[in-house]
Amino acid sequence: MDHSVRPLVLLITHQATSDPGQVGELLRAKGLGLETRCPAIGDPLPTDLHPYAGVVVFGGPMSSNDEHLDFIRAELAWIPRVLAAERPFLGICLGAQLLARVLGARVAPHPEGMTEIGYFPVRFDARAEAEPPHAVFQWHKEGFELPVGAVQLAAGETFLNQAFQYGDRTVGLQFHPEVTVAILERWTTVAAEALRWPGAQPREDLFRHYANHHRSGRAWTNRFLDRWLAA
Repeated sequence: MDHSVRPLVLLITHQATSDPGQVGELLRAKGLGLETRCPAIGDPLPTDLHPYAGVVVFGGPMSSNDEHLDFIRAELAWIPRVLAAERPFLGICLGAQLLARVLGARVAPHPEGMTEIGYFPVRFDARAEAEPPHAVFQWHKEGFELPVGAVQLAAGETFLNQAFQYGDRTVGLQFHPEVTVAILERWTTVAAEALRWPGAQPREDLFRHYANHHRSGRAWTNRFLDRWLAA
């Protein structure tokens, strides 16, 4: 084996301006190479998964139910290939919702029209996390049911299912462990209208909570990625 070539993690994003943020930073710090593809702007999804040590599918403003979009249909058809290849798979927000749909679960808006935008507490399963963060960053208006055969790792109040594991290598997270202050600045600027949705926290609160929770969130994300990659 050529040890000068770093193992690659494939990152699937959904906008030209998408940023893997803290997840990308921590993966690089672990000595991994990153390859980013954005099907929404025409990048092809790889048919050969052997080069990759793991796959991360990030979030986006679209819905996993938007099957009128070619790239959403393509990802729904492609994710089973990743699972069959037994590569560690991590879905974040939209990525988790796509995963849930692939596994046969329903993805839908909150029945009362609520959203989660900001920092919210979640209850981590003690088996999954001994030192959970006090609150996690959310930006979504849809949630997923727990797929049959999956284990719930974290639960919330407004949206019950916040994290799940399917098998040994596959995890879906409703929240955003990748958030950085730069991501927070961009999202609250280009998508400022979302801050008026029911359940959204004021912009100034998002930055205040980020300052309070960023350190514990980063430590949790680092530990989580170690366990995920070890699978």
